[in-house]
Formats: sequence, structure tokens, C-alpha cells
Amino acid sequence: MRLIKKISKKKKGLKPGSVVFVGEKKIEKPRIRIIDYSKETLKEHEVSSIEECFPLKGSSTLSWINIDGLHDEELLIKLGEHFNLHPLSMEDIANTGQRPKLEINDDYILVILKMLYLSEDNKELISEQFSVIIGRNYVLSFQEQVGDVFDQVRHRLRKTSPRERFLNADYLAYTLIDAVIDHYYVVLEETSNKIESMEDILIRHPQTHDLEIIHELKRHLVYMRKVTWPLREVIGGLERDETKLIRNETKIYLRDLYEHTIQVIDTVETFRDMVSGLLDIYLSSISNKMNDVMKVLTIIATIFIPLGFLAGVYGMNFDTSVSVLNMPELRSPYGYIMFWSIALIIGGGLFAFFKKRKWI
Repeated sequence: MRLIKKISKKKKGLKPGSVVFVGEKKIEKPRIRIIDYSKETLKEHEVSSIEECFPLKGSSTLSWINIDGLHDEELLIKLGEHFNLHPLSMEDIANTGQRPKLEINDDYILVILKMLYLSEDNKELISEQFSVIIGRNYVLSFQEQVGDVFDQVRHRLRKTSPRERFLNADYLAYTLIDAVIDHYYVVLEETSNKIESMEDILIRHPQTHDLEIIHELKRHLVYMRKVTWPLREVIGGLERDETKLIRNETKIYLRDLYEHTIQVIDTVETFRDMVSGLLDIYLSSISNKMNDVMKVLTIIATIFIPLGFLAGVYGMNFDTSVSVLNMPELRSPYGYIMFWSIALIIGGGLFAFFKKRKWI
């Protein structure tokens, strides 16, 4: 709700295609990294200005330009103008609240999705928007902050020679998207461990704070469903569209990626059902625990009911001088012993009866 208000306030009165950063500024200055390579050579460096990337558009090599930080609107506008990107595409890239989407144009393809990973203590789910533009001899990627899940892709680029598969922008973009979706499995695996751990805890020793953990898991899975469900359309659109920017050789990999996406979505749905079941387990465990407490209290009260009756009868202090029927045990030398014998027999008998019925 806050994000919607923020978007409305920033874009109020602006024309469509206005590049306005919407989101949280996570780094001070954008960082621009370039990996420019051919079949046998590779150059990797960081540049200080976006203008240094412009010559790469018409080069014979394949270039991967990665920009960390989306808050510099002027930088995005310059980049979009040089690479002939539509203003609406740049507007979507600058809006970090964008849902996963696919936009296919004549000269480029825009893919927007969410990159998910866990904090160092595995307690907080971190989400970051990742946008990738697929051109003819270049790939532009945009992230909100420094740090990503592409270390393995960079390692493969550095170590692979000759780079036959990577010489096409569509395959490089596929590896980036695949790395993002593969990392969903890491998040889901940790979520699965939390769910299993919570099941054991709730069955054995449910506590009040466990309810907060359940709701936190539920929020994470609701958000994961929100960011993974549209991916089916995105990957399916890349696979089915007849654009010249996606080769038939790459569509085979996209088909496999589509299956991975479906598996992620199914897993998220399964985990949502399991978390809903955790809430039922919690309520049942608390109810059973309360029933056990009430059962013990009821048994104690039941045992002391006849004992209280005896104590009440013998505590009325009848006068035996009036009549022998007027509580004769009061003057008996063994009256006290008789009272406790009867009380212990009744109490012990009731305890044995409850034990035999497995009520205690």
C-alpha cells in the first residue's frame, strides 16, 4: 500500500515513459561492470561513466553490461537513448515495484523478474528487481544493489574457451535468468527446513511465539507466489515467440527453464498448504495441551469431592450426649484413624479407576 502511494505521488502529472526511480536507494553511486568477449578473448572491467559503454553497441564482440543501482535517472535515460530503448521500457526498469513481465520489440527484448535470496542468518527474505535487455550483440542487466547470484555465470565465461554457446546474446540472457530461478530452489530448500522444524516443535512443545514464525513463513510464501506465478508467462513467451533475437537452439534451454519454473510454482503452492497446516497443528496442539490441563484439574477436583464431603460431615460437631445416632464416631478412640482410612480408600480407589481407564 505504501508503494502504491509512493508511485502515485512521484508520477502524478508526468507523461507516459518518464523515467522516474521508484524504490529504495540501496547504494550511493551506481556501479557499471562490463564483460566484453569473443570466441577466444575476454575483457572484464568497471567503468566510471555510462558513455564508456556506448562503443560496445556496434562492436563485433558480445558485451554484457551490468548496472548496479537504479536511482540515477539521468544515467538510465542516456543509456536508453543510445541503445534505442523505448521510454516505457526504461520507465519499467526504474520502477522497482514492477511485476515480472516480458516485452518483445523489434530490436530488443526486455525481461523483468525478481531475484530472491536469504540474509546471512537465513531469517529474512530479500527481494531485488532484476531486469535484462537482450540485444543483437549485447545484454544489459540492471540490479538495485551490488551483489547477485551470477558468480557461477561469470566463472563459466572466464574459464570456458572457446565460448561457442556464449557468443549469442540470447544464450547469455538465458544463463542469467536460469541462475535467478535456480536460486529460488535455495530459498525453497531453506523454507522447507523451517517448515519441517516447525512441525516437530508444534507437535511436541508449541509456544506462543511460534505463531509469529508461522505468519512470517506465510508472508514469505505469499510474496514468492506473487513473483513466481507470472514467470510462467514470461518464460513461455520467450520460448513461443518467433522473434529473431531468440534462436531455435536457445529455445530448447528455455523449454527446460519453463519446466523449472513450473516446479518452483508447484513447490510454492505445496509449501503454502503446508504452512496453513502448521496453523492447524498449532491450534490443535494448544487445544490438546489445554485439554490435558483441564483433565488433570478435573481429576484432582473429582478425587477431593468425596473427601470434602467426609470432612464437611464430620466437621459439623454433633452432640452424642443427646442421642447415640448423633455422630457416634466423635467419641470413638479410633475415629480419626477411621476417617483417614475411609478418605484414603476413596481417594486411592478413584485414582486407580482413572488409571485403569487411561485418563491419567
